[in-house]
Amino acid sequence: MEPESGTSTSRNPSQLSWVNLSRNLLLAYQSFGVVYGDLSTSPLYVFTSAFRGKLLDHHDEETIFGTFSLIFWTLTLIPLLKYVFILLSADDNGEGGTFALYSLLCRHAKFNLLPNQQAADEELSSYKYGPSSQAVASSPLKRFLEKHKRLRTALLLVVLFGACMVVGDGVLTPAISVLASVSGLKVTEKKLTDGELVLLACVILVGLFALQHCGTHKVAFMFAPIVIIWLVSIFSVGLYNTIHWNPQIVRAISPYYIIKFFSKTGKEGWVSLGGILLCITGTEAMYADLGHFTASSIRLAFAFVIYPCLVIQYMGQAAFLSKNLNSIENSFYDSIPEPVFWPVFVIATLAAIVGSQAVITATFSIIKQCHALGCFPRVKVVHTSKHIYGQIYIPEINWILMILTLAITIGFQDTTIIGNAYGLACMTVMFVTTFLMTLVAIFVWQKSVFIAIAFLLFFWVIEGVYLSAAFIKVPQGGWVPLVLSFIFMAVMYVWHYGTRRKYSYDLHNKVSLKWLLGLGPSLGIVRVPGIGLIYTELATGIPAIFSHFVTNLPAFHRVLVFVCVKSVPVPYVSPEERFLIGRVCPRPYRMYRCIVRYGYKDIQRDDGDFENHLIQSIAEFIQMEAMEPQFSSSEASSSLDGRMAVISSRNLEYASSLIVSEHEDIGVDISIPSSRSLTLRSLQSVYDDESPQVRRRRVRFQLPENPGMNPDVKEELLDLIQAKDAGVAYIMGHSYVKARKSSSFLKKLVIDIGYSFLRKNCRGPAVALNIPHISLIEVGMIYYV
Repeated sequence: MEPESGTSTSRNPSQLSWVNLSRNLLLAYQSFGVVYGDLSTSPLYVFTSAFRGKLLDHHDEETIFGTFSLIFWTLTLIPLLKYVFILLSADDNGEGGTFALYSLLCRHAKFNLLPNQQAADEELSSYKYGPSSQAVASSPLKRFLEKHKRLRTALLLVVLFGACMVVGDGVLTPAISVLASVSGLKVTEKKLTDGELVLLACVILVGLFALQHCGTHKVAFMFAPIVIIWLVSIFSVGLYNTIHWNPQIVRAISPYYIIKFFSKTGKEGWVSLGGILLCITGTEAMYADLGHFTASSIRLAFAFVIYPCLVIQYMGQAAFLSKNLNSIENSFYDSIPEPVFWPVFVIATLAAIVGSQAVITATFSIIKQCHALGCFPRVKVVHTSKHIYGQIYIPEINWILMILTLAITIGFQDTTIIGNAYGLACMTVMFVTTFLMTLVAIFVWQKSVFIAIAFLLFFWVIEGVYLSAAFIKVPQGGWVPLVLSFIFMAVMYVWHYGTRRKYSYDLHNKVSLKWLLGLGPSLGIVRVPGIGLIYTELATGIPAIFSHFVTNLPAFHRVLVFVCVKSVPVPYVSPEERFLIGRVCPRPYRMYRCIVRYGYKDIQRDDGDFENHLIQSIAEFIQMEAMEPQFSSSEASSSLDGRMAVISSRNLEYASSLIVSEHEDIGVDISIPSSRSLTLRSLQSVYDDESPQVRRRRVRFQLPENPGMNPDVKEELLDLIQAKDAGVAYIMGHSYVKARKSSSFLKKLVIDIGYSFLRKNCRGPAVALNIPHISLIEVGMIYYV
């Protein structure tokens, strides 16, 4: 037996590499459907957009060769060199996009503007991803940026501006892709009018947005074959056109033709760059969707399939145009040989829908991440796939996107004008990404500042030339992404500002622990059986809302837990590290603190187990505190707001603190103690009948027989179990935020009108946190900020 095991271990490395390669190939195949739909449909409109305007005056073979040369080098330098070879290495625990770069920066330098961050967050395994930041002494540049809050706010605004432009992409991509694909019907015998084409495009768009609630996974298996058939089609047509019309086009790969192009066309050539840059739209999706795939799979797909197919297609289209100068208006469809026109048209329309899908999904993801950073109002997030984590659907955003996309399609009715807007949005995102990547190279990868600046200047010069050409087209449609970004930025900044002011008020009006200790363990009121979960945004201290209770209510729950649900700058927090448990006052008070941590891509699911996890975590903490000297009660009482411990929710199933027994909660549970009134029990019964999907499994806890258990610990655990059996109440502040009378007019406008409007029209915190409505107690409170 032994020799056999020896041979198997010697085979392991090659087996592993084969398994790894096959996994990457499979992911590369899947990535065609999700990542590359947008990038691969660009040939539909690039030449048409580039030759609009005065460039038609220079309409000859040499200009077309120069245009192809520009497209070739743009595709080579930006998607291939910048994204595939450099940017895909800058991932955050496997995640990509502008937020991934920002969260990497927040962890390796103190750029974070999120409130309630703690040292304990830095112990998260995903927090330590990437090179160790402690090993290198902090640079003067890093200290300078950390010291000035305005610079950190400016950095956040740059990130949000990039995010808003991605939302702009989500509006413009479906409009331009679908309109460009159906424009093929102009060249058929039954030439459709522009109005009929727009109507057809609108029907397809409504269908696309209406299907979003299904989630991409339902049709994802169809997406990859569609894009692959599309790529094979454009590759074959491109190769045929190159050989049939003008094989000399191959020479245009030389950058010499770019110099000839600009020397001949001058300013018109520079303006045409606003159309040429459309060949790289959708490149950002390659990086933003990194979380669903691996860097290797995306590199394989782009370098060996996408890049060659696109280059050959553009080459073929240029070869066709060099001999058919009058076909510019509809260059893609005119260049298709007649026998294969209809199959290519159908595949083009399907590929355009796939390309739009990827950008819409990316928009949902961006909005979710903005919310996690405290920069977007609470919205309903629906998880659409049990198998693929991170695929989400946001109904409110979906319908807003649909209305805006239809408005742009009907309003402009022209792919060139939409292309002007689209090009500006894409180039701005790339410009922002280059800037953030430079900061990552300095602070995270700890590269030389000179190398980072060389990277910045090289790509900013290229992107700057394109961006300047795109800005020239602001009056011809380029204003659209700027207006959309301004509106979304205003919403984000107002929400962020209001949330920060509210948190600041909470922080400065905390209840004094000395006052609480002076009241004694009974808090000067009757402590009745039950658990009160008091929700607060504070990670330390006791919120002002609590003093309202103690001073205005005659009785309060026997066990109190201050719950803080917060975001940390990592993509995901593993379930083992989600709960931080601590004690607020000495043991007789029965007051605890629970901090629940989520990453910016985590989904807060309503699995009904939160209460049970919480009780088990507190029981585990009580045991740990008694056994481990660093959590001794003397230290806890001397520091009053004691040490916090990470309690692993996965290991709780094997924990010996409590015996767990469960049964289905059907109808009214007779075991509910008599301390609950008959009225409340009948209400619970009606509630369960009306909402069967929310029916919970009831978990009962018992104390194991352990003669050696500390009597104080035993008593505390029994109190906890009895309180759980008596029922759990969720207590939240129903806050009204108003500007102080002495505030400036602008602040009153932002807080009293802007922030107040957003709070009234977004989802309530209780709904967002999946709190059962029947157990909720809300306390009104006015914040003067």
